[in-house]
Amino acid sequence: MARNLQFKKDKRALSTIVITVILIALSMAAVVLVWGFVNNLIKKQIGSSESCFGNYDKITLNKQYTCYDSDLQEFRFSLSIGDVTADKVIVSVSSASEVKSYEITNEEQTITGLENYPSGTTTIKLPVKNAGLTYSASGFTSVVDLVRIAPAIGGTQCEISDSLSQIEDCSLLV
Repeated sequence: MARNLQFKKDKRALSTIVITVILIALSMAAVVLVWGFVNNLIKKQIGSSESCFGNYDKITLNKQYTCYDSDLQEFRFSLSIGDVTADKVIVSVSSASEVKSYEITNEEQTITGLENYPSGTTTIKLPVKNAGLTYSASGFTSVVDLVRIAPAIGGTQCEISDSLSQIEDCSLLV
């Protein structure tokens, strides 16, 4: 007579396997979520720094045409833009008694105390790519001793790209 052998199922072993599979799936989901967040964060940071990277020497002060005229109490500075498209350039001019900043953009605008040199027109605009312009800033009661420029490229404000701390007298440049 054949006996029906019934095997007793070990329910604990089955539940251990299911729990292990669920834990592995949850771990993989957590890794995917964290990677997605970190990856987006890194891409944003790289994208904003890429605009300025490699453009350090493409927006400069033309030292040959940058000077201070003590008779007229005006400061002349010349911006040169190389093979790059800048949104704006912030020019910071310092003297012993004051600091003035000018934000020059691609749009024509009137900026108090700033005009084009030598024409004297008051509609100020950045030079186009691979060109330069000279500007005259008035109202300085003491000799200008420092000028710095910081461009904005691709919507990102970059660090200072050029500065000049030895400003010549304009009468010496003639």
